[in-house]
Amino acid sequence: MKFLHTMVRVSDVDESLRFYCDGLGLKETRRHDHEKGRFTLIFLAAPGDEGGEIELTHNWDEKGYDGGRNFGHLAYRVDDIYATCQHLMDMGYTINRPPRDGRMAFVRSPDNISVELLQDGALEPSEPWLSMENTGEW
Repeated sequence: MKFLHTMVRVSDVDESLRFYCDGLGLKETRRHDHEKGRFTLIFLAAPGDEGGEIELTHNWDEKGYDGGRNFGHLAYRVDDIYATCQHLMDMGYTINRPPRDGRMAFVRSPDNISVELLQDGALEPSEPWLSMENTGEW
């Protein structure tokens, strides 16, 4: 058995690519537009880990999705959890569960998909993360 991908339905392709590519650093590996079915599939992977992909599915006529947590969450190991969270915050995203322990954080995508960020090992706990409250359910 081999893991292939996780599919996430997205409402706004540009905003989703901003989050996953510009924010998390994923790279687009391929894209398929299906004119007859009126949907686009965009596959993304972390550099150096192309075997674990996310498939962003954009149904052209859909006006939005609710209940993004109905499948669980995506998880990524990051090089520096503090830098990654700061970068996402600087882009305007809310860290729903800050990395107070230097090891784990949660953030939500524009379509309300929960993304877990995990530090390989753990960094020393430090401010401002120690004093940050959870800003929402993760």
